[in-house]
Amino acid sequence: MSKPPAAPQGTPASAYDSAGVHIGATETALEGLTARLRRTWPHRNAASGLGKVALDFGYYANVVDIGGGMGMAISTDGVGSKTLIAEMLGKYDTIGIDCVAMNVNDVICVGARPLTLVDYIAVERVDPAVMCAIAEGLAVGAERAGVSITGGEIAELPDLIKGHAPKSGFDLAATAAGIVALDRILIGQNCQPGQAVVGVQSSGIHSNGMTLARRVLFDQSKLKATDRLPEVGRSVGEELLEPTLIYVAEAMQMIEEVPTVRSLAHITGDGFMNLTRVPAKVGFLLDALPEPPPLFRAIAARGKVPATDMYSVFNMGIGLCVVCSVPDVAKVVAIAARHGKKAARIGTVTAEAGIVRVPKNAISGQDLVGEGRFFRAA
Repeated sequence: MSKPPAAPQGTPASAYDSAGVHIGATETALEGLTARLRRTWPHRNAASGLGKVALDFGYYANVVDIGGGMGMAISTDGVGSKTLIAEMLGKYDTIGIDCVAMNVNDVICVGARPLTLVDYIAVERVDPAVMCAIAEGLAVGAERAGVSITGGEIAELPDLIKGHAPKSGFDLAATAAGIVALDRILIGQNCQPGQAVVGVQSSGIHSNGMTLARRVLFDQSKLKATDRLPEVGRSVGEELLEPTLIYVAEAMQMIEEVPTVRSLAHITGDGFMNLTRVPAKVGFLLDALPEPPPLFRAIAARGKVPATDMYSVFNMGIGLCVVCSVPDVAKVVAIAARHGKKAARIGTVTAEAGIVRVPKNAISGQDLVGEGRFFRAA
């Protein structure tokens, strides 16, 4: 359960709020939820440590002591309203890849190797063909991640689940588990000023910010999912449905072969503010970000979405950030390339605790500074 950092006081309503995702209310709800759930953490087995919870709420995954100096890392997530795009196109065979990706990409961020996953599918009406297509995507995602899918649940909930068209609604989520030595848990605790930030490419929007993207492209621009989006050279639906990249293989190799890897950050909702989840009192200067892919430029231009919102909602073309020593940047980039992904140094760790700076960003040319959850113009 990820608890985002609090927004600074006086933060204006964002484009995401206007699109119907109320971030402030979510933060308030999480505070009450986590306060109660923390009381479930075991105090028994003090001698063995079995079941002890290693981390607090708020990081990408948590770790539970399973004995022998090992921990089980566990994380849960869904694909959100990307399911609506699958419904619009009648194409269900890739959405399972997203579901696997959103979970295993979080598990690796504590230094754990993902091992297995269970899924949950809630549907308005069971359609065997659709279920088979979703299963195909889940299987492909599992193969790419090197995990098994060992169980799941299908719930038919016609009074609760509603989709884009009658009887087509569904929701898809999963829980992934992995393993990590308790003394090798990686949460950025050893990040220090002067270290490098390497960015690994995304495949596009991945599975975050879809509500805002749909509001701009469908509601404001009046496009249909099958309409060609000139900025990207294919249909809106095809671009939005592009599967989330899975970073397991390269992340595991980076951790094993590059001793100076200090942090892995999955760039999901909150954009580059995800970097500030690390407990180390550091900040980040992202002064070498690549130009955002055309989709993000189209959303910003068509919806008049401020750069501050773009960089705190979307991944802007970077799906994973790796903090390492400067001399090891070339090794990290080379490992990513071996797994078919582009990577490059995009910035530096700074001494400005909790601050992310994006000077002269490619959307507006403004300098941006992020504190807490949001970016603002410097």
